[in-house]
Amino acid sequence: MKNSRTKQNSWMLKKWPTWAVVAWLIGIVAGGWLGAGASPAYASGPDSGDAAVTRAVLPNGLRVVVIRNPIAAVVTTVLNYDVGSNEAPAGFPGMAHAQEHMMFRGSPGLTAGQLANINANLGGMFNADTQQTVTQYFFTVPAEYLDVALHLEAIRMSGVLDTDPLWNQERGAIEQEVAGDLSSPEYVFYSRLLTAMFDGTPYAHDALGTKASFDATTGAMLKKFYDTWYAPNNATLVVAGDVQAQSVLDQVQKYFGPIPSKELPARPEIKLKTVRPRTLRMQSDLPYKMVILAFRMPGYDSPDYAASQVLADALDSRRGQLFELAAEGRVLEAGFQLYTLPKSGLGFAVASFPPGMQAQQIIETLRSVLMRQVSQGLAADLVEAAKRRELAQAEFQKNSIPGLAMTWSQALAVEGRHSPQEDLDAIARVTADDVRRVARRYLNMAHCVTAIFTPQSESKPVSAKGYGGTENFTLPQSRDVVLPSWASDALARLSIPQPELNTIQKRLPNGITLIVQPAAISRTVSIFGHVKNKPALQAPKGKEGVDDVLDALFDYGTEARSRQAFQKALDDIAADVSVGTDFSLRALKEHFDAGTRLLAENLLHPALPAADFEIVRKQAAEVAAGNERSPEELSHRALDAALFPKNDPVLRWPTPADVSALTLEDVRAYYDQVMRPDQTVIVVVGDITAEEAEAVIGKYFGDWKASGPAPDLLLPAVPPNPPAVVHVPNKSRVQDRVQLAEVLGLTRSNPDFYALTLGNHVLGGGFYATRLYRDLREEAGLVYSVDVDMNAGKSRSEYAVAYACDPANVAKARAIVLRNIQRMQSQPADPAELELAKAMLLREIPLRSMSLDSIAQGFIYRTVMDLPLDEPTRAAQHYAALTAEQVQAAFAKWLRPGDWVQVSEGPAPATAP
Repeated sequence: MKNSRTKQNSWMLKKWPTWAVVAWLIGIVAGGWLGAGASPAYASGPDSGDAAVTRAVLPNGLRVVVIRNPIAAVVTTVLNYDVGSNEAPAGFPGMAHAQEHMMFRGSPGLTAGQLANINANLGGMFNADTQQTVTQYFFTVPAEYLDVALHLEAIRMSGVLDTDPLWNQERGAIEQEVAGDLSSPEYVFYSRLLTAMFDGTPYAHDALGTKASFDATTGAMLKKFYDTWYAPNNATLVVAGDVQAQSVLDQVQKYFGPIPSKELPARPEIKLKTVRPRTLRMQSDLPYKMVILAFRMPGYDSPDYAASQVLADALDSRRGQLFELAAEGRVLEAGFQLYTLPKSGLGFAVASFPPGMQAQQIIETLRSVLMRQVSQGLAADLVEAAKRRELAQAEFQKNSIPGLAMTWSQALAVEGRHSPQEDLDAIARVTADDVRRVARRYLNMAHCVTAIFTPQSESKPVSAKGYGGTENFTLPQSRDVVLPSWASDALARLSIPQPELNTIQKRLPNGITLIVQPAAISRTVSIFGHVKNKPALQAPKGKEGVDDVLDALFDYGTEARSRQAFQKALDDIAADVSVGTDFSLRALKEHFDAGTRLLAENLLHPALPAADFEIVRKQAAEVAAGNERSPEELSHRALDAALFPKNDPVLRWPTPADVSALTLEDVRAYYDQVMRPDQTVIVVVGDITAEEAEAVIGKYFGDWKASGPAPDLLLPAVPPNPPAVVHVPNKSRVQDRVQLAEVLGLTRSNPDFYALTLGNHVLGGGFYATRLYRDLREEAGLVYSVDVDMNAGKSRSEYAVAYACDPANVAKARAIVLRNIQRMQSQPADPAELELAKAMLLREIPLRSMSLDSIAQGFIYRTVMDLPLDEPTRAAQHYAALTAEQVQAAFAKWLRPGDWVQVSEGPAPATAP
């Protein structure tokens, strides 16, 4: 269930704790399948409720759903196997997760190198996840390569190389993933909560697994697990995108049809016990305290599930009593979240608050709010608003090809439904009495598990002038990967992608840059906007944090409507508005005019009320104080302080004293200075014409005027940074999070930007097909992931490599990274590597149009950076023309690995000998 709330207190260090994301990803139930008519090869036919949906069941039992969505020439496949952590053998809770990893280590007739090379050639958008009852493998590729993606998945369904040598290599990577999650107090809480809520059932553990169980796992055990559960009659294939259904079904029959079905064993039973109330106490690295009240809720297969969705949305409403706690300044943030499993679910009331407040007081406040809702029932108006938002969200899901594929996978493979519409139909039938009944049954304080998160004691960064030692490693040379002919023939077709969008761009009389992208994909229209700004330059000295206070005050209504009245107007049309220097509107087509009026009212005429200013200023000061103790924030600050010279504008961080000294006049002056139409870009995307969009934007934004000269928003250029090593202690982590970075001398407009970008795709981004992943993960097992990033701006740029590993391996991983950079500087990339990097970049370009949101955000980025809207096509021409020698020269000219800054967060890294 997607939270439909708009932005709340965006200046919070973390919007919601990471356990929420983990819980959302945890698996659920696979249920029955409803097929359609018959044909000689397979049962297939269009869905009775949607002409864009076609279903099929192959003779071997593979269930197939094809959803046509022509946003762009892109397709997403999701292969859902009905097996997850529920089916893990006793004592081996991560078996399904381990097998998911091993699916990328190769199959008979397809090595890991070939698989990685093909994936990278397709654009590099592939992944997998393991949940409670399902394991999912997904590709997003240019539509013309659907056959390659299907062929890959069919090979992996046919067999896998679960050998001990391969598992011994992969074990290190998966154990680093475990260490990463165990470094999150929120994840540790979630794992403890599962035990408290579901002791004695397969739900008592999640899919992650443990180091001890992985150490005891063998290749033979993994192969037995694969042979038992990986079968076509235990899988659902969802294909969404710009495809023709019959062609897809023919390809699916060709590749998957010959795979035999298997006899599946019985599933483990879920026998729930009564929840015993208890309190879990956690030390955390959050900059604030947090309490959680957790309740067992209905599962997907419960008749109460739809009402529980509406209950959770209503409790989480911005007009609800939980949100009121934050609006009144009694807590920093409060809300309600719902995460569901097959036979049960979890509901969380959450509140964050300053370290100086007592947790028990907040617990009692949350209990009082919930008990009042249980006894009195939620207002019928809030229930109906929650239902409208859930129903509207179904339209917005059509605006993303991967999102649509995952929505159908969730409904079919996870929830066991015939289609997502079943959920919507059930929600439409929910009444206020249903919600009240479910609240009384499930929000039972006698069976509530309480959690208290307390920030760890303060610790300061420890700095050194340079790196203290070296590690020596012999790196393997690049491997020549020979692709199977079916893949090499298909991937030989590499061309410059041409823009297919009919985009309109114009400058309005008041200076607004308006971009319109018509797309009749769904019955929705969205606005994405950005006001160019730079708080580091625009906030007066001594008034740091004024931008954060302004952002939060936008939530407190408009000159014409109170906070509650404004939110009710949004609820009445099921629209979402977010306001600030980044602003947005999501509305159904029939409500676009009304939604735009509300967006403009909030952005151009905010109330900025004096009484609420006092609340927001106090909250912002408390967050600023928490940030001064947060290891994550201290790591960011340490990196900036090492990269940039003393007194650089970006080194201005708000202190509690700065924020506490702000006045409402300071906030209003900052608003007048920053919020200007001539610094604003607005993108309208959806079921609308350019003429209609311009008329509505002109109607509500046309009178917005700028005063005075436009601000200079360019940060000053900076000199090269000296080397430095900084460690930020974090007692919550068992693994070190490491950043290696330098200031780059080039800017975004420098032609060498493209050479460095191409070289970065030789280094990373393509899993085992690229150097850093191959050396650090596949060969050495030191990390779970490694990221290479170049943040190129108009006046300054940074280059960074990030990874996480055991403290003893920080120096080893650093040495491998540096050796790879030095190799890029001293030797031209191999021809095969360079061509692979080009293919990855060129085939990434159409994937950027896989959703209306990504299309709009791309337009905004290019406008802000003074780039043409068709810059991706122009970039493709640069990449195609570059030589290995030009890439080598760019790395040699711009990168200074000897001057890199290293910032680590976690336990103290081992000192290199």
